[in-house]
Amino acid sequence: MPRPPVTSDERIARHLRTEIEAGRLAHGERLPSVRKLAAAYNASATTVARALALLAEQNLIITKERSSAVVNYPPEESVKERRSQPIAMFIGGYAGSGKTELGRIIARDRGWPMLDKDSTTRAVVEVALTALGKSPHDRESEMYKTTVRPAEYQALSMGLEENLECGNSCVVTAPFVAEFADSAWCERTRSRIQSLGGTAVFVWVYCDVDTMYTYIHRRGAARDAAKMADWPGWVAQLDLNFRPATEHYVVDNSAGARPLQEQANELLAKVTSRTKR
Repeated sequence: MPRPPVTSDERIARHLRTEIEAGRLAHGERLPSVRKLAAAYNASATTVARALALLAEQNLIITKERSSAVVNYPPEESVKERRSQPIAMFIGGYAGSGKTELGRIIARDRGWPMLDKDSTTRAVVEVALTALGKSPHDRESEMYKTTVRPAEYQALSMGLEENLECGNSCVVTAPFVAEFADSAWCERTRSRIQSLGGTAVFVWVYCDVDTMYTYIHRRGAARDAAKMADWPGWVAQLDLNFRPATEHYVVDNSAGARPLQEQANELLAKVTSRTKR
C-alpha cells in the first residue's frame, strides 16, 4: 500500500528527529530560532513551527514561551559489549540518505567505534586534491574517482581491520555504491572479515529524493555544490532501486518511514541474534 504524501513540516521534523537520535543535537541543547531554521531548510516560519510542534508531541523537544526549543533526549547508560565474534557493519547509501546518522545511532547504542568516510578522510582528501590541481571539494572528476577515492576506502578498511584485530565490533559508513554493486568485492570483504574472526553485515539505506534534498540542503557542505547546482541531473543518474549484490539489510529513511532509531533497534536485534556473543 503506498504511503500518504509527506508534507514539508513532516520532512523537516523527520530530519531534526534523526539529528537528535544520532547525537548531533545533544540533550539540553537549544535549537536555532524558527527564523534560522526556516532559512536553513528553505521553508517558511509557519512550516518550521509545525515541524517543531510535531517534535514536541513526540517529547523530543521542550518548548517554552519566549525561548528556543530545547532538545529532550537524555542519553541512556552505555551498552558497551565485547563479543567473541565482532561485527563489521558496512552502511551504504546515496548522499543525503542518512547513512551516517544510522551509523551514529548504532554506535551510540552499542558503544562500537564508528568510521565515517567523510570525517575519517576528508582533511587528507582535500589536501590531496589541491596538490593534484583540483578543487578540494571535487567528488565528481575522473581523477578523484580513480586516484583519490580508492585510497579513501583503503583507509577505512585498514581502520576497520585494526578494530577487528582488537576484538571490537565496528560501524563503517560510506556511499559504497560501486563496492556494494560488485558481488566479488562483497564476497572478498566477507571472507576477509571472517579471517579476522568477525562477521560482515551489509546495510543499504534507502531514501526518497525529496528527503535526500532536505538532508543535503540542510548540511550545506561544499562537496555537495555540484549536486545542488544540477539537482535534476544528479538525481537522474541514481538508481533508486539499487540494492547490494550480496545478503543485506535495507533501512528506509524516507520521511514517511518509521523513525530511524526504531529501525536501528530492529536491525541490531536481527544481526546480534545471528552472531556469536
